[in-house]
Amino acid sequence: MPVTNQFSLLPEIAFNEVELAIFLEQQNELLGTQTAKIVKRSVDARGKNVKVNLLVDFFHVHEVVSAYSYQKPRPIKNNTKRVLIIGAGPAGLFAALKLLELGHKPILIERGKDVRARRRDIAAINKHHVVNTESNYCFGEGGAGTYSDGKLYTRASKRGDVRRILEILVRHGANEDILIDSHPHIGTNKLPKLIQEIRETILLAGGEIHFEERVTDFVLRFDEVKAVKTANGNVFEADGVILATGHSAKDMYHLLHQKNIQMEQKPFAIGVRVEHRQQLVDSIQYKCENRDVWLPAANYSLVSQEMVNGQTKGVFSFCMCPGGFIVPSATAPGELVVNGMSPSRRDSAFANSGIVVEVGLDDTKLHAQYGPLAGLYFQSEIEKRACAMAGSTQNAPAQRLVDFVEGNFSNTLPDTSYQPGTTSLKMNEVLPEYISKALQKGFVSFGKKMKGYFTNEAIILGVESRTSSPVRIPRNKETLEHIQVKRLFPSGEGAGYAGGIVSAAMDGENCALKWAQRYG
Repeated sequence: MPVTNQFSLLPEIAFNEVELAIFLEQQNELLGTQTAKIVKRSVDARGKNVKVNLLVDFFHVHEVVSAYSYQKPRPIKNNTKRVLIIGAGPAGLFAALKLLELGHKPILIERGKDVRARRRDIAAINKHHVVNTESNYCFGEGGAGTYSDGKLYTRASKRGDVRRILEILVRHGANEDILIDSHPHIGTNKLPKLIQEIRETILLAGGEIHFEERVTDFVLRFDEVKAVKTANGNVFEADGVILATGHSAKDMYHLLHQKNIQMEQKPFAIGVRVEHRQQLVDSIQYKCENRDVWLPAANYSLVSQEMVNGQTKGVFSFCMCPGGFIVPSATAPGELVVNGMSPSRRDSAFANSGIVVEVGLDDTKLHAQYGPLAGLYFQSEIEKRACAMAGSTQNAPAQRLVDFVEGNFSNTLPDTSYQPGTTSLKMNEVLPEYISKALQKGFVSFGKKMKGYFTNEAIILGVESRTSSPVRIPRNKETLEHIQVKRLFPSGEGAGYAGGIVSAAMDGENCALKWAQRYG
């Protein structure tokens, strides 16, 4: 058995490969061991001096350091069963990999383009304010996470093997640091290559991937899905369907509603994205004027409970992006949506985070006539209003932070990482009243928790509305099959069962396994 020790080191040792190797070798000599393997690494900024905590396993000469448990799938046989996977995001891609391991043929159908071709359409949003409804920050190979960050932190460890998901990513090109960091992150600049490698694995093992194929209909017989039809007039038949379309595929929710396939409304959250200078966040979190060269860009996580109109509302940070950028995430013309991302080095001068307010089922009563899609219409109404008020382009409505809280119009706006541009507006005229009030109170609370956070040099942009799906597609808790339609397995964020790359990937794997157990 290995000897496990925990160390608290200075950043210049913990993040310096040469110094760390010397330190670990010294520990090997003291312990009489031969090999050291870092298990976990995390920054601890709670004390006066910032330290880095390391959890390390030390192995004796006769012990073998375990290699990766994941091995790429071998080619499948020609007579295997076929499973359609709608959507090539994390849930879809990892469902495909799992099916190949189990000896079945995945057929991925993706409405968007491959990961390289997406770049031109993303550039068109930023430079020319042109939104391609099939190819954008949300739609295309790799899903929304590919060009909007690549954060891998998850609290959903009970839903699957987090280590396995990270190992699969490493085997396809991710840095091994994601296996040990407490908040692992790949970076939007490195994800496209990784996604291409996963595609090659799927194709070499016998899977299929069809791009620019948007599903427009389900072929049902006796409450069992037999095939899907696409906008190109193609029909794909299979032995099962894993639905992994992501939380921005509004037309899929409308299609399911039209087909009387059962759905239900679920809570989600809406708010704004706030941006500070990264140097300010560093100075607050690390308690220093300038960040040590060996320390990563500081992040934060904030939450408060605020009383608004007689109700307690949760206000919380979401998808915090140190050293990152704010990006336009609309999926159709006439709507305005913002999100955040960070490159792998997290070296932008800005830090941004979604600050959002929970939206409960009672908050969408005015849209009750839309049944399970009430939250979806509520969300769309805000996105369209934001776009119209800001000039019907991808210019984002924006306001200085203190001005927003105090109800003042911002005559000037600070620099921002958001490329399309900003339009100065009062954000309380864009957002519903209770959301604005909750945000205003929340920002004051956050300013008390992080001294210096509440400043008029910070800017808020709207709207941060795609935090999670406003719809859940119900499924059996044991089989993960839709409660009404047989052979249909709702999966990932779009179905309401995940909240990020890793949790979506695990859910995709789980759905693939459950399909195989029931029909394979």
